[in-house]
Amino acid sequence: MRRATRGTRTIRRSAEVRIGCAGWSIATRQAHLFGDGDSALARYATRFDVVEINSTFHRAHQPKTFERWAASVPVGFRFSVKLPRTITHDARLVRTSSLIAAFAGQVAGLGQRLGGVLVQLPPSLLFDARTAGHFFRALRRAFDVPVACEPRHASWFGPGVDATWARYGIARVAADPPKPEGAGHPGGAGTWHYWRLHGAPRMYYSAYDEQRLAGFASELEAHGTRQRPAWCIFDNTANSHAVDNALRLIQLTANS
Repeated sequence: MRRATRGTRTIRRSAEVRIGCAGWSIATRQAHLFGDGDSALARYATRFDVVEINSTFHRAHQPKTFERWAASVPVGFRFSVKLPRTITHDARLVRTSSLIAAFAGQVAGLGQRLGGVLVQLPPSLLFDARTAGHFFRALRRAFDVPVACEPRHASWFGPGVDATWARYGIARVAADPPKPEGAGHPGGAGTWHYWRLHGAPRMYYSAYDEQRLAGFASELEAHGTRQRPAWCIFDNTANSHAVDNALRLIQLTANS
């Protein structure tokens, strides 16, 4: 079990579940919930043990930036990194080996704190077994950490895709809101489960209520094991609800 603090209260967390946010922004109204630190990331890491780096989707960072981030957090802290849009949306997974290798070189600065890679696909991208096979083969050459894929076209949810997930050890993201049908449940293969909670009913803006959080807690506890832990990332960051929801979900999983 891991421990986290809320004020003077100690919260026990299951080793099979990690909960965090997309980014480490802390609103002024939430500052009192965190410990001291030399940066926003260091303060974030006083309460959470995982974060998803979304900025890598939009732009490249120098290796020294990842090294600095890794040095800002405790040994047990883990990062997941989002694959650049140049690979997923611009190239649409085609002939991306060199781009993947370049990205792997950049994030190598995270060292042992690199916990996994997130691949979010554009809604218009249909499943093609040959393209997906070439892409995931290249990704696996570059990364030996867990990989989660968030497809957003219905063609990725048919039984014919299961062989691809299994061959390359790829977990399919459980997303909320669940678009398309079936996207709300984790699938695929690999060594983790991965939830991305975008906020509902308004994506990125809405907070989750207590009932929805309790439901997520039950799902995480049901799926998370030491061999295949469950990660849950809150992406409803536009109004800073991600921090509040994530902290509450930690309490719910710790007390279940």
